[in-house]
Amino acid sequence: MNTIPRNQWYVAAYSTEIGRDLFSRTICGEPILFWRTESGAVTANSDRCVHRRFPLSQAPSRLVGDQVVCGYHGFTYGPDGKCVAVPGQNRVPRTARLTPYPVVEQDSFVWVWIGDPAQADPARIPRAPYLDSAGYTTVCGLEPLRARFSLLVDNLLDLSHETYLHGGYIGTPEVADTPISTEVDDDAGIVYVSRHMDDAECPPFYAKSTGLSGRISRWQDIEYTPPCLYKLHSRIAPVGSVPNPDGTDPDAFHVEVVYAITPETEHSTHDFWAVARDFALDDREVSEFLAENNRTVVLQDVEALDVLEQVVQTEPAGYQELSINIDTGGLAARRMLARMAGQAPRNAPAERAR
Repeated sequence: MNTIPRNQWYVAAYSTEIGRDLFSRTICGEPILFWRTESGAVTANSDRCVHRRFPLSQAPSRLVGDQVVCGYHGFTYGPDGKCVAVPGQNRVPRTARLTPYPVVEQDSFVWVWIGDPAQADPARIPRAPYLDSAGYTTVCGLEPLRARFSLLVDNLLDLSHETYLHGGYIGTPEVADTPISTEVDDDAGIVYVSRHMDDAECPPFYAKSTGLSGRISRWQDIEYTPPCLYKLHSRIAPVGSVPNPDGTDPDAFHVEVVYAITPETEHSTHDFWAVARDFALDDREVSEFLAENNRTVVLQDVEALDVLEQVVQTEPAGYQELSINIDTGGLAARRMLARMAGQAPRNAPAERAR
């Protein structure tokens, strides 16, 4: 059963990953070839020569100007995927063309459309502007996950696991002990989950980056736009501090944690992560600390989810898991993803937490 939603935008790469070298990444089971033209535009086409299926990203295939030359038999393609030359003849077969993919660069990401190109509306791409804003400094990375993307969605929408899996880094007892509020906007296609801790222990992740110590006010406001983009708006401030009525918040430190959750296959995922902050913008030590520690946290998730994938694959048919109040956001996301993948009608009954 296909669980990956089609006709969707997915993050294929960071903009910095794609240059004048041939670059390939499998997205939703489809190997896609990327390169930048001489004008700087990103192009995306299927990573298979139409002649004998040789991957065009594989040496000795090469880029010549704005054209890619297959290293097996010399078929040559333009940025639009059309074959412009074949060996040993002047006529290029009409069907000799790669499959082109709509592609958009936005907020430091390269987005690619998987599905019917006629439905590829760039206005549907969710935004994370702070990743490419002068008012923030960002560290980022990418980890391979040998687990289905829905397990990562579950993980990120229930942050109570921070207390147990990420103790000593980002987790404290208050995360698991504090109730959440959940809101689902079906029309906009967004799941919101909030946890506001008014008096909480300051974990090392924030103590060492902000300079705060002792007890803090810590807010976690999640905004998940299925299938790909997850945003965690984190507010860290002295106990008792709240934003001003006009929305300004001078006493707080703000951290925007972004995950692009891109299926590679049905059972593997590209785990893009980024941490943007609005303080210590030019402090290299803070950037290095956040990059190292957030990668450690991500790898702890990866290790747990890789194990969980094996459990899920081998469990007996009909196994029923238990859901509780903290799972309301994750259950809402599951329903949205099932509709997107064509597995459930829009008015399907909700799975209830117990």
